[in-house]
Amino acid sequence: MLQTDQIYHMDCIKGMQTMDDNSIDLIITDPPFAIDFKAKRGNYNRTASRVLEGYNEIAQKDYFQFTYNWMQEVFRILKDSGSMYVFSGWNNLKDVLNALDDVGFITVNHIIWKYQFGVVTRRKYVSSHYHCIYVCKNDKTRKFYPFSRYGKEARNDAGRSLHYRDKEDVWTIKREYWNGDHKTPTKLPAEIIKKLLAYSSLEGDIVCDPFLGSGQVAVVSKMLKRHFIGFEINKEYYDFAKARLDSGQYRLKATKQTSIF
Repeated sequence: MLQTDQIYHMDCIKGMQTMDDNSIDLIITDPPFAIDFKAKRGNYNRTASRVLEGYNEIAQKDYFQFTYNWMQEVFRILKDSGSMYVFSGWNNLKDVLNALDDVGFITVNHIIWKYQFGVVTRRKYVSSHYHCIYVCKNDKTRKFYPFSRYGKEARNDAGRSLHYRDKEDVWTIKREYWNGDHKTPTKLPAEIIKKLLAYSSLEGDIVCDPFLGSGQVAVVSKMLKRHFIGFEINKEYYDFAKARLDSGQYRLKATKQTSIF
């Protein structure tokens, strides 16, 4: 039996197959990108650092089917009032978009996350952004909380609307880097997750991340009093995420667990 406020070391498709239909309020996930990502310790020139290895990459030829398969399960477990935010690089974005359409999702927004710098290139332009596709099952019943971060009349010092600026679909948010000796190669900034949670969920809602990685979505959900559930197939990543969640740093007032098997 799967419980909320827990993460699981298992394949996300198998995990989601045990969950009830229409049981999740929000999905936020950053799946493998199928770009032959070299998540190796030797790629990180930091003497005191230890990068966790074992990033579970997907072959490019299999990426559409892989994406379609996990999205089918997400579609089933997501509530009609729920939403999903899925992150993608540009390389295989067409497979993500095609899978979303084929599964039956409705695209609400295509958000661009611009970060501070990319890898230096010599024969092409530098990639310094990710895509975030905001989708739902039913656009009429989809929940969205437009004034959760700024009131309708909130203004900055120049008199411009903070509410409007915050809801534009291009976000300039810095990448977030790890401190300490143990780390995963990538993670979403907490600022992005906080923003998505604020606009598309309420306290007590259930948030799922099928590709948990460092546990960032679960950690921030816990901090903001959302229930969470997540899956991570890599044992080192799972242990890392579990340790973060078990840390007193992220402990908030306990809420009753909910069975969603």
